[in-house]
This record gives sequence, structure tokens and C-alpha cells, in this order.
Amino acid sequence: MSKRLPSSSSLTNEATTTNSKLTRRAFLRRSGLAAGVVAFPTIIPGSALGLNGTVPPSERIVFGGLGVGSRGTGVLNWMLPEKDMQFVAICDAKKSQREAIKRMVDNRYGNTDCAMYRDIREFLAIRTDIDALLIATGDRWHALASIMAMRAGKDVYSEKPSAMTIAEGRAVVETAKRYGRVYQTGTQRLSEDNFTFANELLRTGRLGQVHTVRAHIAPWDAAEMRHDWLPAEPEPSLDEVDWDQWLGPCPWRPYNSAYTRGGWRGHYDFHTSCIGEWGAHTFAQCQVAIGATDTAATDYAYVKNESGDGMETRFANGIKMVLQREGWHGSCGVRYEGTEGWVSVADGYSKPDVSSPELLLDFSKLVNDYMARTQRPMSHVRDYFNCIKTRRQTVAHPEMMHRSMSTVHAANICMWLKRDMKYDPAKEEFVNDADANRLRSRAMRAPWTI
Repeated sequence: MSKRLPSSSSLTNEATTTNSKLTRRAFLRRSGLAAGVVAFPTIIPGSALGLNGTVPPSERIVFGGLGVGSRGTGVLNWMLPEKDMQFVAICDAKKSQREAIKRMVDNRYGNTDCAMYRDIREFLAIRTDIDALLIATGDRWHALASIMAMRAGKDVYSEKPSAMTIAEGRAVVETAKRYGRVYQTGTQRLSEDNFTFANELLRTGRLGQVHTVRAHIAPWDAAEMRHDWLPAEPEPSLDEVDWDQWLGPCPWRPYNSAYTRGGWRGHYDFHTSCIGEWGAHTFAQCQVAIGATDTAATDYAYVKNESGDGMETRFANGIKMVLQREGWHGSCGVRYEGTEGWVSVADGYSKPDVSSPELLLDFSKLVNDYMARTQRPMSHVRDYFNCIKTRRQTVAHPEMMHRSMSTVHAANICMWLKRDMKYDPAKEEFVNDADANRLRSRAMRAPWTI
């Protein structure tokens, strides 16, 4: 992997020394020190040599973060114990968050090396040593930041939902392909044993002919989001909060501190609604299970409520996916129903619920068979790091992300326009519906454009 980049101060010192009449190397040569006339003991830490179970620097993935807030901190906590990853820098529009991540990382490594940046353009331009990034901004930035990072030669782990529109999702796919980058979206349940077991029950035919899958959507907020904005407050200094960068590609809105504390949710400018909040996970889970990672649902039936609860979508293979707010004792649940039985699982389940106890007898076997067949670990971040090294597709690769998010966006558009609609996944457009097709993309505020 890449070597670490020196700090700006050491770069300055190095340049000054190199440009002087008598360089340090020349001085040592002339004084005889370089030839060993005077010998000094050198102590090299074992970690620098890859001893005592550590990974030598040349084999480590040099890592950075962009917009790592509360959710991103949790993901970073999963990543930091991985011995072949070295986190070196954080970029964030908020000073308090930059400093919080620096403290966390420095405490982990026992040093003060984690560098901080405010401007994403400067960050990507300067840190050519960084191999990969964790992108955990708010929804509005996920796709654009991923595209900018991949253009700069970085591999990307992006939190979900990874695109605000169908057009953004396609742009992420094409950028990853063009620049040969490894990309993982943060649908981590694709790398958890309970959810993997449910998928394998379906794949191996133990549920019979599957006709219906159910996807949990968030039981708060609505599909129809706010189009107003919060009242203006005095804008802080650029160093405290770079408001222009915080907004990024979104329309200009007056500063309000509530936005920077998570109050952007429920606003059309910044969010993907209650459908996208959990559907980014559960739609992906369902589409992987039914083998629909290269397509999206084709039919969407409008329901007369504020959330989309009960909406029926249908795929070209005839399987129906129902959006559902209740039915699980946990978050981000899925349920698969077939002619021979059903399975249901959500976060916090010790084991999935099943129609017959016999279905659970092969739990370990099915999970182990999946890992052996796919060479995927039951760790989403480990899968990402492995793929960085091998350059294979991740389990939550760009096309899967884009197709499942296309279903999310189409369901949202169905609710916004309040009518049934048909979507053509091959053309990535709605059938005979100009209003819906206009909503496949959003205007992006310069200079934050794709």
C-alpha cells in the first residue's frame, strides 16, 4: 500500500534542506557520519517491521475519513481493530467533529498523528498517500464525495443511502468502473449471519417457490418531505463550520445549527424519506436474496397514506416486494414467503423467526457454506479490506447499490406523484411518465456537481 505522506511542516523542512547549499546527506558524507565514523544506536519498533503479529507499513491500507459523525464513528470503531488498516486523516466541514475523530484515532494509536482537513478538494489533492476512504456524511454528500474520491484514485466505503437520485447512483457505478475502484456501500446486514441465513434459505429452495418478500421501512417521518427550510441563524466562522461545504450540492439554505446536529432529516433537500432511511438496507437485502442485483422493481402501486406502508412493488420475475412499517421486533427487518414456508429477521434477533423449527437445523451449515462458496466473511468492513487487496467486487458493490436505491427512489416518486407507475430498469426511466422522469435527478449547486 501507499507510504505515509509527511506533514505539511515536515514537507517544508524537507524542501528547505534540499534546496540549501549543504544538504543533510552531503553534510553527513563530508563529516564521515554516513560512513560509520561515529555510530549511533538505532531502535526500530517491531510494528515497523511487522513483528509481534503486526502488519508492516508496506502492507497496510492507508485510510482516511470524510464526514465521520455519529454513524460513521460506529463504522470506524469496526475498522480500527483491523491490523492491516492505518487511519491517518479526517476531513470534515465541522471543526468539533474533526477534533473528535482525531482524538478517537490518536487515542487508539497512542500518538498525535491523525491530520485534520476542512476542504474536501484540498484533502483529496494533498493526501495522495491515502488508499481508501470511509464516507459517512449526511445523505446529500454520499454520491458526490464517492465520485470525487474515486476520481482521485481512492477506494470507497460509503454509508447508505449511497445516492440521492437514480442519476447519482448510475454516476457512482460508471465512476467506479472507469477508474477501477473498489466500492462498498454500508448495507452491513449483507455480511451478518442471521440475514445471510435467511437469504440462503431462499436461494437453496427451502422455502419453496418464493412469491413475496417484505421490506421494513422506518416507522417515523413520511415519504412526503418538507420543502421549506429552518430559520436563519448567525453563520459561524469558516473554521467552525464551513457552511458552503456542509451544504455541498444542495440548494443554498440559510445556516441553522439544527441541520448540523441531524436536523436535516425529513427535508427534501437532504434526505431520502422514511422509505430510504431503512429501505436502503432492506431493499438491498431483498434484491440480493431474489437475485435482482442487476435490476429494480418494475411496478409500483400507490397507497393513500403518508409513509408508503403497504405499497406493493413487483419485479420482472413476478416476485412481489411489500413495503412494511410493522411486523418485526427490531429494526431493518425482512421477511421472505414461499410455498413451503417463510423466514423473518431483523436486528437484535438471536435467530431468525421461521415457519418451522426444522428450517433452523442447518443454520450453521448454510452460513458456512455461503462463506466457503463466496469467500465472503461475516464482516462487512473485512470484506471491503479483502477486496481492496484482491480487487474483486465487494458484496455490496456499486451496481447492487444503484439498483436497490433505484427501487427506493421509484417508490418515493410513486408516493410524491400519488399514482401507480411502471419503471423500465433497462432504460432506467419511467414508462410514459414525463413528471416521474424529471425526478430521476436533481439540480446540483455549483461547484459541487458531478
